Amino acid sequence: MKDRLPGLVAAFLLILLVLGTWWASDYALNSIQVDPPRRLTHERDSWASHFVMIRTSPQGFAINRLEGDAMQHYPDTDSYDITLPRAVGHQQDAPTTIGTADMGTLDQHGDRIVLNGHAVVKRLPDANNQLLEVHSDQLIIQPNLDLVHTDRPALVINGRSTLRGQGMRYDNRTRQLTVKAASDVKISGEDQAAKNAGPKKAPTP
Repeated sequence: MKDRLPGLVAAFLLILLVLGTWWASDYALNSIQVDPPRRLTHERDSWASHFVMIRTSPQGFAINRLEGDAMQHYPDTDSYDITLPRAVGHQQDAPTTIGTADMGTLDQHGDRIVLNGHAVVKRLPDANNQLLEVHSDQLIIQPNLDLVHTDRPALVINGRSTLRGQGMRYDNRTRQLTVKAASDVKISGEDQAAKNAGPKKAPTP
């Protein structure tokens, strides 16, 4: 019995040590206030001035460029508010487009640019296309699809011809322009003559 006494005392002290440690740990966890998860509010978490963002193709060519005077990121919507944005599209086998406005928002993981206030998108002229301009108080650019559209009133200027309507969609890949509810169309005589002067089929002998 005397031989077992030291072992029993050691075991008892070890149990007390374990119980004391567990109590101290539990007391510490309950007494220290744990911060609740941070709530995402519409407050900027990063910003920059005179910035440039460039997206490249898998081959490494710059196909989209977005710049502005100032940029602010908001974590709750994962969006960027941009002052004086300028969006340039350089898609392969398509004319260059340039979009500008007073303000802009980049969202949907970079798949959408919303231009607000004096929004203008220009398709620059080239060997096969004349200058095309779209004006509205809001224009939405989908840079990956090379698409511009709006549900607001829009003015389209194509060469010397103009067209007004409620809602517009322009696909820069196909050069197809669709204007909903056109209210005022003015086609220049020069543009009509150029259209009529296109290649014609030769008469059959």
